[in-house]
Amino acid sequence: MRDLILSLVLFGLMPVCYRKPFVGLAVFSWLAYMRVQDLTWGFARGMRWSYYVAIVTFAGFLVSRERKRWFEPDVRCYVMMVLCVLIGLGIVFSRNPDAGQVDRYLEYIKIVAIALFTTAVVTTKERLRVLVWIVALSFAFYGVKSGLMGIASGGAAILRGPGGMLADNNDFALAMSMAVPMLFHLGWTERRPEIKKVFWFALPLTAMTVGLTRSRGGFLAISGAIGILVWRSKNRALGLIVAFFVMVAGLLAAPPEYKERLMTMFEPSKEGSASSRLKAWGIATRMAMDNPILGVGMYRFRSHYKEYNPTYTPGEEIIVAHSSYFQIWAECGTPALLLYFSLIFGSFVTCWRVRAEARRRYHSSWIINYASMFEASLVAFVIGSAFLNRAHFDLFYHWVAIILTFGLLARREMQLDLENPHRHQSGRGELVAVGTRGFGRRPRVGGFAPAAQGRRA
Repeated sequence: MRDLILSLVLFGLMPVCYRKPFVGLAVFSWLAYMRVQDLTWGFARGMRWSYYVAIVTFAGFLVSRERKRWFEPDVRCYVMMVLCVLIGLGIVFSRNPDAGQVDRYLEYIKIVAIALFTTAVVTTKERLRVLVWIVALSFAFYGVKSGLMGIASGGAAILRGPGGMLADNNDFALAMSMAVPMLFHLGWTERRPEIKKVFWFALPLTAMTVGLTRSRGGFLAISGAIGILVWRSKNRALGLIVAFFVMVAGLLAAPPEYKERLMTMFEPSKEGSASSRLKAWGIATRMAMDNPILGVGMYRFRSHYKEYNPTYTPGEEIIVAHSSYFQIWAECGTPALLLYFSLIFGSFVTCWRVRAEARRRYHSSWIINYASMFEASLVAFVIGSAFLNRAHFDLFYHWVAIILTFGLLARREMQLDLENPHRHQSGRGELVAVGTRGFGRRPRVGGFAPAAQGRRA
C-alpha cells in the first residue's frame, strides 16, 4: 500500500514539476533528504524517483519562460564546475579506472548540477523559506522517529541511518547536527503557535538522536553548532547558562559506554578507531604529496592503501581516509582541496558580511536569523566532516548554493530598503522578520512582521 500511495503521489507531481521547476527542486530535495522511498517495502523502494524528477524538472525548465540562466554567475558556481572537471581528469589519469568510479562521478555531477540549478530557481524569499523548511523537516522526521525509539528502548545505539547519504551512523549524526540550528531558528521565528510547537518538539529529539548514534564526530559537530547559536545570541550570558545545563543533563543521561567513548578523544593513540584515523591521515598525506595535482583518483584511496602504508601486513584491514579534507586531498589533488576550502570560506564570508550589514540597518530581521542559522549548520559540517569520508556529501554542495542564494536575496532586500527607507512589507508571502533577540525573549505575536524594522537609534 505504501508503494502504491507513494507512486501515485510522485506520478501526480511530475506534471507540476515540469510546469513549475521550483516544485521539481522541492520534490527532489524531499526525496533526497527524507528518503521517503526507503520507507516503502516493495517495488517503489528500488525505483530512481529523484532521477525521474530531475529529468522532468530540467526538461520543464528548458522550455520555461522563467528560465533566464542555468545558474547564478557567482564565483562559487564556477568553482563547483572546475571541481567537476578536475575530479573527472583525476579519474581519467588514475591507474586502472573502473566503472564504479564513473558511476560515482556521474552521481557527483548530479549533486553539483542540483546545487547550480538551485541558484537559478530560488529567486524569492518565499522559495528560500520553503526549501529550508523541506530540508529541516525532512531531517526532523528522522530526528523525532529515532529520538522516540531511543527513549522507548532505553537509549539503544543507532548503528545505521535511514539510507542513502545517511546510511552510515556517522553520516546520520552529521546531518542531524546540521539540522539542529535549522530547527532552532525556524522554531524561534515561527509566528504560528501550532507550528512553533512542532519545531520545539523535534529539536530536542533530533539532538538526542546525535547522541544515540554514538558518533564522536557528531558530538563535536553539534557542540560547534550550539556554540555558534549561543555566540550569535544577543543574550550570550543566558545562552551560556542554558547550554551548560543542557550539556550537564545530556552527560548525566548518556549511557556509560558513550561517555567512555567520548573520553577516548583525549587519548586518540590509545583507542583503535581514533588511532586508525591518525594512521589514515598519514597515508592520505603521502598519497597527496606523491600525486599533488590530480590525486590518486576519485574513490581510489583504498586501492592505493597498501602502496602508501609502509607498515602494512597481510590480513590488515584496509580503511578509508576518515576525513573529507584528507579524502579530497589524496584522491583529487591539492588544487581540488583548495577549491573545496574556497567553497567553505566563501559561504562563511557571505553569512558574516550579510549579517553584519543587516545588524547595522535593522533592529531585527529575517536576514540576521537566517545568517546565524546557515553559519551554525555550516560549522557543524566543517567540524563533523573532519572525521568522516564525506567530501562529496550531497547536503554540503546544496548548502553552499542555498547560502549563495540567501546572500543575493538579502543584499537585494537591503538595497531596496536603502533606496526606499519607508518601504513597509507585510503579508503571508514574507519571511518572519523578528524573533532572534536572544535566549529568553519571545517574538512579537500576531501577523507577519515587516522585513525591515527601522534603523538603530
